[in-house]
Amino acid sequence: MATDEQLKAFITRHRELLNKEREAEIERTSLLLSNCPPKLLEQKGLCLAGLGIASVGIGLGGKTLVELERPAAYHSSPLFPPHTLRPGDLARIEEHTSGAAAPKKVAKTKKSGPAQKGEGDGVEGVVFKVSETRIVIAVDPPETGGEDLDLPDRCRVVKLANSVTYDSRMIKALDQLEKVVLSNSDVKEDKFLPKLTPLDRVLMGMAPPSERVPIKDIKFFDGSLNPSQQEAIRFALGSPEVACIHGPPGTGKTHTLIELIRQLTTVTPTNPKPLRLLVCGASNLSVDNILERLLALPAPDNGKKLKVTRVGHPARVMNQEEVLEVTLEVKASRSDQAALAKDVKNELEAALDTLSGKGKGAKGKAPRGLERKKMWEEVKALRKEYRQRESGVVESVMSESQVVLATCHSAGGRQVRSQDFDVVIIDEATQAVEAVCWIPIFKAQKLILAGDPMQLPPTIISIDKKEKKAKNAGASAPGKSIATPSGKKSAAEKTGQKTEQPRPPKDEEPESGGDEDGDTESGEDEGDCAMTADPKEPLSSTPRDPHKPGPKAVLRTPRTLETTLFERLEKMYGPGIKRMLTVQYRMHAHIASFPSKVMYHSRLKSHPSVEAHLLRDLPNTKTDSEDDEKEILGTPVVFYDTAGCEYFERLEGDGDEGSRCNENEASVVKMWVDQLAGAGVLPSQIAVITPYQAQVTLLTSLLRPIYGPELEIGTVDGMQGREKEAVIISLVRSNEKREVGFLKDKRRLNVAMTRARRHLCIIGDSSTVQHGSPFLKKWMAWLEANADVRYAGLE
Repeated sequence: MATDEQLKAFITRHRELLNKEREAEIERTSLLLSNCPPKLLEQKGLCLAGLGIASVGIGLGGKTLVELERPAAYHSSPLFPPHTLRPGDLARIEEHTSGAAAPKKVAKTKKSGPAQKGEGDGVEGVVFKVSETRIVIAVDPPETGGEDLDLPDRCRVVKLANSVTYDSRMIKALDQLEKVVLSNSDVKEDKFLPKLTPLDRVLMGMAPPSERVPIKDIKFFDGSLNPSQQEAIRFALGSPEVACIHGPPGTGKTHTLIELIRQLTTVTPTNPKPLRLLVCGASNLSVDNILERLLALPAPDNGKKLKVTRVGHPARVMNQEEVLEVTLEVKASRSDQAALAKDVKNELEAALDTLSGKGKGAKGKAPRGLERKKMWEEVKALRKEYRQRESGVVESVMSESQVVLATCHSAGGRQVRSQDFDVVIIDEATQAVEAVCWIPIFKAQKLILAGDPMQLPPTIISIDKKEKKAKNAGASAPGKSIATPSGKKSAAEKTGQKTEQPRPPKDEEPESGGDEDGDTESGEDEGDCAMTADPKEPLSSTPRDPHKPGPKAVLRTPRTLETTLFERLEKMYGPGIKRMLTVQYRMHAHIASFPSKVMYHSRLKSHPSVEAHLLRDLPNTKTDSEDDEKEILGTPVVFYDTAGCEYFERLEGDGDEGSRCNENEASVVKMWVDQLAGAGVLPSQIAVITPYQAQVTLLTSLLRPIYGPELEIGTVDGMQGREKEAVIISLVRSNEKREVGFLKDKRRLNVAMTRARRHLCIIGDSSTVQHGSPFLKKWMAWLEANADVRYAGLE
C-alpha cells in the first residue's frame, strides 16, 4: 500500500515534469518565431506566406472565422505549397515579411483572444479547415473592448506549438489528486473537490483492485466479435474499478469499445440499469472516430437512439455534418432560444461587415474614429449576449446526454464541470500523459483504458540533462533537443517538430524490472514482457489476479512523462489488469509476421479474411504479364536494399541535428510508386511514409505534381491509427558511421510496418540500419530471409 511519502513524491515529480514540458514548449515556440527566417519556416512546412483575407465570418460558439488564400497578385498558382498545418493546430496570423529574419513587430495586427497574452503581436487561433487553396482560422472573440481584428492586407500563417496543452487543467488535476489522496492534507471543504473513491485508491496503489465479477451469460449486440474481443468486454464489465484493453494494430479496438459502450448504456441481465458514460481520447481524431461509429449504429428495438453529445472546440471537431450535428454548440443553438441567438448572430455579422467596409451603404469604407469605437463596443455586447444565450441551455443539453464525448483535456471545461458519470472510457490511453487522464477520472467511479503501449508514446520534448547527454552520445536525429543555455538553436526549433523522449539508460531502468526498450536478445525474440500479456495465459482462463498484489504493486515516481497510466498499472498489478485483442483484420499474414513475433509474443493472428489478400485481388489492378503481376501485385513484402550503392543521406539544416533526406532513396520510392500506379493501384490506396520531415518535403516535390493530394505522403507519427492498401517506407539513414538516429525507436517502426494491408515496401540501407540496435538487426535479418529482396542499384 502506497504511503503518504510515496504519494507526495509521485505527485511532486509529475508536477515538475509538467512544468519542464511547458517551459520547453514556450521556449521552443519563442525561438522558432524569433530566430527562424520566414523562408526556412516555409521550407519546413510550418508557414504559409503571402496570403490575403478572403472572408471574415462568425462560426459556432461566436468564433470569428478568418479565411485566407493566395492572391493572384502575388502568386502564379492559388495552390498552397507542401505544409504541415492541419485542422486543430494552433496558428498565428501575422504580417507577411520577405526579409531574412522574422518580423519583430506586426504594426497592423492587434491581438485577439486569451491566448495572445505576452505572446507578441499577431492574432492566434485554431486551424478550422484546410483545402488546397484556402485555410480557415477560428479566432476566439476578444474578452475586452477596443480590440480589433485589423489584419494586414498581406499576411502569413505560422504553426505554433501548443503550450496550452500543459496548462492549468493538468496542474489543477494534480492539485486535486494531492488533496484527495493525502491523509494529512489540511484542506477546507470544497464542493468542487472530488471525494476519494475506490478507483482513486486502486490507481494510486493505496488498495488492490477488487475481485472481478464473473460475466458469463451475456448477449452481444455485434455477432461478429471474435473470442478475444468478447473476453475483453466481459473483463471490462466485470472489473469493479479499472480495466485495460490492449489493442495491437488492426485488432478492432474501436470496434470493441463500441460494443462495450452499448453494453454499458443498455439494460441487460448483466447491466441492471443504463449507465452514464464519459468517453475521452488523447486526440480529437480518436474521439471523433468513436463518435462516428456510435452515430452509425442502428436504432434499438425501442426506437430510441443513444443520446450523445460531443464537447470541444468547434474548430477541432471533425468537419462532417453528422458529427457537427451532435456537438454541444449545435445542440444548444437548436433549443427554444435558437431563434433569439440567430438574431443576435445576424446582428453580429452585419456589424462586422460594416466594420470591414462591406456592409450595406458602406461603399467599401469602414467607419473611423469614435464611430468605429462605438460599433466595436456594440459588437462586444452582442458577443456577450450571444454567448449567454448559448450557455443558458448547456446544462439541459448535457444532463439529457447519456454519452458525452470529449478529449481528456476538454473534459476539464466548464461545460462538463458539474457533470457526474458512472464510467469513463479513455481511448488512445497509451498516447496520453497520465496527468491529463486524471481530468476525466475524477468524474466517474470506474475507468476503462484502451491503447497499445507498443506503438508511439506521448510526444515529449523536455529532456533532462543526463538523458540529453546519454542521447547525444549516440546518433543524432531531427528535432531531438531543445535550446541550450548558450542560446544555440536545436533541431526542435529549426523544424518545429515535436520529438520523442529518449529511452532511459539501462543503468537507470525502473525498479519494476525488465528492459523497457526491449533491446536485449531475449527481449527481442519474444516481445516486451512488461508490455504484453503473458503468452502462457489463455484468454479463456483467469490470468494472475490483480487483487493479490505481487512485488510490482508499488507506486513509483515516473522518470519521464512517457510513462503512461496504462503502462504504470500493468507494472503495478501485472498482466492480469488487462486483456489483449489477438486477431488482426488489416494485414496480410506475411506483413504481420515480424511485428507479431517481436512485439506481441507471436499472439497476433491474422483473420482469414485478410491473411492472404494481395494487391492483385483489388478490382482496379491489372498487369500485362504474369511476371509483372507476381513482381508488383503478388508480393506482400518487398525490400529494396541500397547497401553498397552509396545512396548516402543528406543533412537539411545547420549543425548535426537537422532533419535528414536521401535523394537516391526518394528516386527509388518514385520508381516503385510509378510501377504500382502503372499496375492500376490508385494513388488514394498508397501511402509513402518516412521518419524524417525533410524526406517528406523531398518526396512531396517529386510525387505531388504527378499523383496529386490523393497520394498520402507523411511522417510515421501522422499515420498512427490509419491504414492503406500499399505502404512504402523510406528509412533514409545511410552513412559510413552507421548512425541511425531515432530509427532505434522500435515503437515508431512498429507503427510504420503495421499500416499496410496488402503490400509493404521498405527502402533502406541494410548495412547501416542493421547496426542501429538488436531490434533493427533482427528486422534486417527477417527481411533478408522472408521478403522479396531487390537491390536498388540494379533497377
